[in-house]
Parts: sequence; C-alpha cells; structure tokens
Amino acid sequence: MAIYIHQLKNWPHLQWNEQEFISLLSEVRHLQGKLMGKVEMLGFELKDEANLENLIQDVLQTSAIEGEILNPELVRSSIATRLGLEYFGLEQSDRHVEGIVELMLDATQNDNKIVSEERLFGWHAALFPTGRSGMYKIEVANWRLGPMQVVSGGMGREKIHYEAPKAENVKYEMKQFIDWYNNEQNLEPLLKAAVAHLWFITVHPFDDGNGRIARAITDMQLSKADGVNQRFYSMSTEINRQKKNYYTILEQTQKGDLNITAWIIWFLECLKNTMLSSSIIVDKVVKKHQFWAKNSGLINNERQYKILAKLMDHFEGNLTTSKWAKMAKTSPDTALRDITDLVSKGILIKANSGGRSTHYILKDLT
Repeated sequence: MAIYIHQLKNWPHLQWNEQEFISLLSEVRHLQGKLMGKVEMLGFELKDEANLENLIQDVLQTSAIEGEILNPELVRSSIATRLGLEYFGLEQSDRHVEGIVELMLDATQNDNKIVSEERLFGWHAALFPTGRSGMYKIEVANWRLGPMQVVSGGMGREKIHYEAPKAENVKYEMKQFIDWYNNEQNLEPLLKAAVAHLWFITVHPFDDGNGRIARAITDMQLSKADGVNQRFYSMSTEINRQKKNYYTILEQTQKGDLNITAWIIWFLECLKNTMLSSSIIVDKVVKKHQFWAKNSGLINNERQYKILAKLMDHFEGNLTTSKWAKMAKTSPDTALRDITDLVSKGILIKANSGGRSTHYILKDLT
C-alpha cells in the first residue's frame, strides 16, 4: 500500500535543496525581468492586447489539460467584454466558458491576491454552474465529502496513482494551506508558486476542478511575482504541452518524501519554457498593431474589418469566398467584391492559381 506525502509525520513542512536549482531560478528571474521590460515598452493599448492573448491561451489550455475543449472565439469574446476591449466576433455566451473566464480574471486581474475559503468556493461554483461534472452531481462550493483517488485504466484494470487526504481532514488541511499562502512573506515568489501548486493539488479539496483551481492559484502568485495585474505568459500552455510529464512528476512527488526539489526543478523548467515562448505572443501582438496601422484606412466596411480580425485570431481552415459570405452573413457576390477590393489594395493575396480551391491569405502576415 502506497504512502503519500500528506500521510508523513511532518507534513506539510515541505523541504528542498536550493543549491540544486539556484542557477535555474536565477535564469528564470532574468527571463521574467526581460519579458516585463519588453512588455513595458509596448504601450498601454498593446499591453492590453498582449494581456488578452495570454488570458485566452490560459483559459483554453487549463481546460484542455482536463480534456475540455472550449471555443476560442467564445473565450475571446468573454474576456474582451469583461476587460472592456473591442471585439468583433461571436456574441453568444456559454456558461462553462463564462465560469472559467470569471475564475481566471478574478485570480489575476485585481489587486486582491488573498486566498480564502469564500473565494475558492466562488471559483468552484463558477466552474460548475449546473452543480454537475458531466453526468454526475457533485458538491459545489464546498469541500468534498468523500474519498478522492486519481485512477487510470479500464474497469477491473484500475491503477491508483494517488489518494488524497480523507474528507474529514480537508477543512483542516485547507486552513493550513490558506494560512500559509496568505502569511508566508519570506519565500521567493516564484518558489512560492511552485509550492502552492503542489500543496493545493495534494490536498485535492474538491470533488472536481482541483487542477484548474490549482493553476489559477499558481497564476495568482505568478502575477504577484510579476508585480502586474496582467498576464504576459501562459503557464497552462506549457503544462498542457508537457501533460504526461506533469502527471508523472506529480505522482512521483506525492509518493516521495517531503523533499520536493525534483518538483521545483520541473516547475521552474516549465516556467522557463513558458517565458521563452511568450515572446511569440508579444511579437504577434506587435505585428497585428503594425498591420492595422498600415491598413485600417484602406478598409471599406465592418465586414472586411471583422473577417481580417478573424484571420489573425485562431482562424481555422482556408479563407474562401463562400466562407467569407457565411461568416459575414452576406451574399457570395458581396463577399467576392469585399475580397477583390482587399486583393487590389495588397491586403489579401491569392494562395494559389484559382479554381474551386482558391483561397486567400493576409499578405503582411505570410
């Protein structure tokens, strides 16, 4: 029978050997400072856009880790609306999208970086507005009342990867975590994010949604470490990319002793990769800004503006005349006139020689 770290005598007094990751931590701190400096040069409007792009990725990716695929346009619309940013796209809402967006914005976009029972319950209620996880009714906005196991494999071949603390201990466990999170002032902020993530996910206090809430707490602490109430990198994107390794290191750590050095090294490597790749999003925001600055005066109508904006944001497939007509809710003839006008102005170009497969791409973003 496995022994888990929360069953050890000195839990939750986690330990680590800082000498094993001090150079890595310094490297991540340097990348953090470099990224914040780069963002600071963007100006107010572009910082808002970079924040929006990273929040979209955070919401999409933290959900994808749990196997839930959200509509990127609905996520963009929800976040842009809540941040007061202009967006031409889908206007309908989805309560599951609204819930995770509400959670992530509350965790990262305001000055209140305190964890409380009430706040965590509010996040949980936002994630499960129907009181169900899939087909199953769950305890919402309350600590779980039953056992919690992380299991894989089909019926009769189940493998238990982890078993969380007993339900009757969860309230006490969470009181310890909340007190530590709110009162620990001496721990290096990036290390605190790593410890908070592991600690919360180890307690596993809810029937469902523990991973998403753990990552929200991580983002809250990282935004505190950055010194800004905006997100310019998405940790969840890198975790999703390394999902198999993520679950492996969690299992190894939760079945180990109280020395969590290996987890911290994995977390910092993940954060390093996140910050390195974040420059891609920042560069994309700058490129979009340059595109609009160059071409906005050449655009004749809102249809053209709307479709061009879509081409730069999670556009799926190829842009054809028929797809333009469908998205702009107009006739094929009008769609062709819109496209022909943009081609004549050098904004769009044909991607091939013609025929039924003719489609168009943005010239400045090729």
